Amino acid sequence: MKKKLAVLCCLAMLAAAMAGCSGGSAATTTAAPAPAAPETTAAPATTAAPATTAAPAATEAPAATEAPAAPATPQTITLWHSMSDDAGVLMQRFVEDFNAGPGKEKQITVEAVFQGKYSDSTTKLRTVLQTEQYAELPDVMQIDATGIVDYKTSGKAYTVDDALAADPSYSTGDLVEAVLKAWNYDGVQLGMPFNASTTVMFYNKTLLDAAGVASAPSTFDEIIEAAAKLPAQTEDGQDLVAYAQIPNTPTLANWIGQLPGAGANASYVVDNRNGRDGTATKLVCDSEGTLLRFLTGWKNMLDSGALINKGDGLSDMFYTGRLALYTTSTSNLNSILTTVNKRFELGCAFYPRIDSSANFGATISGSAMFMFDKGDDGKKAAAWEFVKYLASPEVQARFSTGTGYFPVNKGTYEIAAYKDHVAKYPQFAVGVEQLNATSPDMMGVTVGPSTDFYYAIQEYVTAMADEDWTPEETADEMSAALNGLLDQYNKANQ
Repeated sequence: MKKKLAVLCCLAMLAAAMAGCSGGSAATTTAAPAPAAPETTAAPATTAAPATTAAPAATEAPAATEAPAAPATPQTITLWHSMSDDAGVLMQRFVEDFNAGPGKEKQITVEAVFQGKYSDSTTKLRTVLQTEQYAELPDVMQIDATGIVDYKTSGKAYTVDDALAADPSYSTGDLVEAVLKAWNYDGVQLGMPFNASTTVMFYNKTLLDAAGVASAPSTFDEIIEAAAKLPAQTEDGQDLVAYAQIPNTPTLANWIGQLPGAGANASYVVDNRNGRDGTATKLVCDSEGTLLRFLTGWKNMLDSGALINKGDGLSDMFYTGRLALYTTSTSNLNSILTTVNKRFELGCAFYPRIDSSANFGATISGSAMFMFDKGDDGKKAAAWEFVKYLASPEVQARFSTGTGYFPVNKGTYEIAAYKDHVAKYPQFAVGVEQLNATSPDMMGVTVGPSTDFYYAIQEYVTAMADEDWTPEETADEMSAALNGLLDQYNKANQ
């Protein structure tokens, strides 16, 4: 009971602090195959671009904010981004190459400003909007799910649909459809995809082979079975764990989204298709029983010892052989390959499922490039030229092979250098293969109180793990807290 009160008090304080703020949380191709998720050590013959599904009904691009197809006078525009490490180095190179090439030809100069993590960048955006310091807005901003609501309601959005109205020669048909749809809200294409990823399961194949685990586990029960075969400790006497994770908004969207629903080949955490078709007002995973189904499977893994409730330091545990299974973004693949090197054979498989009746798949993560309308047609046109450049086949090939994000442009999949890279490192193909196996009905979660929502999920799952709450008790408490956050946020932002 003390734990319950502590969790509720913590959430109450968070909700009160965030009540007046806007925020958002994030994102998709045919029904999942029946066979087990593929392991990858042998390269596929080719890596095809993700399959195309029926596109949503076309939307008319707004005509109110048209701009010339290219700026008529020299323009300097500002980019806010959140790329660090290898991705940050590449982003700076792209800016420099653009300025020296197509930017120079079109009299455009881009000035890049690193704004920290996505959440930090969104906080700065929110401050600018709330204080109406619109001159401080960037011309282009890299935004993930946490900033969608802020951008949508800013009154300063220059959407991709707006840009297409001014530049009808550009075809979004060259982009991977599922990734494009990930940034389409209420029928409007808000942003241009740039860095797309999904969550997969990396595993220590050397360790699993030695334990007699023939293939990567693909369900919670299979994780329990694999854990029973693993030794309790590593060769140097450290504790060995099969799997470690603390669920949050994106991972909960994955596991609940894998479950076929009524009228859709996916289920949702909140209403309005996870906030994609309108403002999320309440949970639906509680009344539909999918939350309890997930928590029951999660508790079984905890009770069996196959899973520990831990969210930090997992990469180090994996690299040092203390963690057998590691679910993380494909965007980390390049650094994982570099760090693992030849310590052990690295396997990569689809994201695990609650049970065998669930679909394979995971939502699309990453971010997109969003443009702002500050009343200057020349800057809007310049911003559009730079955004198109970042989505080009050549830039996407360099970015994908240098990070692990998969290309958003179909043309990249035909570039020889990209094909050669995938042939050498077949783990790069798994994210694309999983995307093809993911139901188009599957969506990430977009809610106003995104930060509170994220941490509330973690708080209640942690309470189930640490205080031995039952799945039923956890589902009831989590439902009340999350519905309370949604209700309070929506009342404060009517």
